[in-house]
Amino acid sequence: MAVRFSIILVFIFGAYALLVFNLYNLQIVGGKGYIARADSQAAGLDWQVGRRGSIFFTDRNGNLMQMAAIKDVPFVFAVPKDMDDVAETVHQLVAVTGQDPNEIITSLKGKKQVALEKKASADLVEKIDDLKLKGIYTSVKPTRSYPLSSLAAHLLGFVSPDSEGVGESGRYGVEKFYDNELKGSSSTTKSGGWNQGEDLYLTIEPNVQKEAERILNDIVNRFQAVSGLAIVQEPKTGKILALAGEPTFDPNKYQESDLSTFLNPATQKIYEPGSIFKVLTMAAGIDAGKITPQTTYVDKGKLTLNGRTVSNWDYKTHGAYGKITMTDVIENSINTGAIFAEKTTGHKVFTDYMKKFGLDEETGVELPGELSGNLKRLNSKEPDVAFATASYGQGVAVTPVGLLSAVGVLANKGLLMRPYVNAESTATVVRRVVSEKTAKQVTDMMVSAVKLNKVAHIPGYSIAGKTGTAFIPDFNHGGYTTEVFNTYIGYGPTSDPKFIILFRLEKPVGAPLAGTSVVPAFREMAQFMINYYDIPPDHPEETKKATL
Repeated sequence: MAVRFSIILVFIFGAYALLVFNLYNLQIVGGKGYIARADSQAAGLDWQVGRRGSIFFTDRNGNLMQMAAIKDVPFVFAVPKDMDDVAETVHQLVAVTGQDPNEIITSLKGKKQVALEKKASADLVEKIDDLKLKGIYTSVKPTRSYPLSSLAAHLLGFVSPDSEGVGESGRYGVEKFYDNELKGSSSTTKSGGWNQGEDLYLTIEPNVQKEAERILNDIVNRFQAVSGLAIVQEPKTGKILALAGEPTFDPNKYQESDLSTFLNPATQKIYEPGSIFKVLTMAAGIDAGKITPQTTYVDKGKLTLNGRTVSNWDYKTHGAYGKITMTDVIENSINTGAIFAEKTTGHKVFTDYMKKFGLDEETGVELPGELSGNLKRLNSKEPDVAFATASYGQGVAVTPVGLLSAVGVLANKGLLMRPYVNAESTATVVRRVVSEKTAKQVTDMMVSAVKLNKVAHIPGYSIAGKTGTAFIPDFNHGGYTTEVFNTYIGYGPTSDPKFIILFRLEKPVGAPLAGTSVVPAFREMAQFMINYYDIPPDHPEETKKATL
C-alpha cells in the first residue's frame, strides 16, 4: 500500500512540475512574444483581422467546391522596445531576408511594432526563428485564397486592404456584396485569435461554370473578340447556374490585371442588344391584342421615317420579302416587320410593356453595382424613328442579365423572375408581364426560327432562340460604327424549360453574324446541359429519325 501511495504522490508532483515548467515557458521565455502580439492587436496592426467566411459552389449531387478559402500565411514583425541593440538586430535579420537595413531602421523609429514580411515563406520563418533575435517575432495571419484561380472571377470578386489598413474588404462580386457577412472580426478575448465570418453558398454549379468558361474562351479566341459573356440560368426560378466573362483575371493576383477587367459584364455594363428585342416587341403586340403570329403585312425591304431610311439586314442580298406573317418576321429577323408590329401596337403600349419586362430597372441580383437599362428614348417627345429602331433593339440599352430575365418571361409562362446567386435565396416572382398564352405563342415563333435556321436545333428537343447582331454606337461622332455585338439567347426544352442560356461577343473580327459565332456556342452549351442533367427529349420521334 505504501509503495502504491508513493507512486501516486510522485505522479502528482511530476504533473505539477510539468505544469509549472509550461507556465514558465509561456510567461517568461515566450512572454514577450505574446505581449507583442497582444500589443499589436490593441494597436490594430494590419495582420490582426477576422477570419473571412468561405464561399462554396455546389454541384448537382450536393458536393461542395470551395471557391474562396482562408489560409494562414506566415509573417514577420518587429517590436523595437524589445531589442537590446537595434542596429545589430537588423544586421543579423537582413542577412536572411535580403532587405535594406537602412529602410528597416527608419521604419522602426517611433513605432510600437512594424510588419517586416507580410507573406513570408516557411523557410524564411524557420531561419528567423533559429536566429532567436530579441524583438523579432513570427506569427501567422488569415489570408484570402482562391483555390481555382480565375474560375468565376467576375462573380466572386476579390479582397484587398480596407481603407483603414487594418484588414481586408471585398471588392467586386459577392465578396463585396456580402462583405459584412463574410468578414470576421478581430478577437476581443485575452487569449487572442480571430472570429469567423459567415460562409456563403452560391447557386453556381461548378461543372456548368467550367463548361461555360471553356466554350466562351474558345469563341472569344476564335473570333478575336474584345470581350465575351455567358450566362446559364434556370428560367422557372431565376437561379443562375453559371456566369462567365472574358477577359477574366486571377483574384489571387488581381494587382496584375487592368481595373476595367474587374467590372462584371453581366450587370455593370449596358449595350444595345439588337434583334433579340424583336421577340419582346412581338410579345407586347400579341399580349395587347394588336397582332397575332399570323398577322400579315407587306415588306418592301426598307422604309423611311423622319428622314431616316431603315432597311432589313439582308436587303442587299435578299431584297423585299413581300407579304409575310409575324412568325416569318422572327424566323428571318426582319427589321421592317418589327417596326410594323411596334407601330400597330402603339408607342405608349409598347413602352409600357418594355418597362413591365423590367428593362429600365435593376433585376435585384445579389451582385454589387448593378446598372439598370436605358429606355429614355421611348418617350412622347421622340420621333417615330426612335420607336422604330427600338423595336429591333437599337437605340435602347440593357444589361445582359436584364435581357436574359426579360426573355426568360417567355420561357416561364409570362412571369418575370428575380435572378439570384445566393443558394439561400428563394425563387421570387417579380410580376406577370404577359399571359401564359402569349408566352407560348412567342415561344412557338422562336422554335420555328430555330428549326428553320437549324444551327441551334438539337434533334428530339424543342429549342427556342433568337439572335441579335447590333451595331455599336459611335460615341465620338454620333451614329454607328461597323463593329458589332453578337448575342444569342435560347431555352429549352420548351415543353418544360430547364435552362436559358445567353452568349455574347463584343467586336468579333470581321463583324460576323451571330448565327456563325454565338449560336453554335449556345448549341454546344445546351447539349452539355441536356447530357449533364439527363434531360429527356420532348420530341423523341425526332431522335429516332436522326438515328435511322
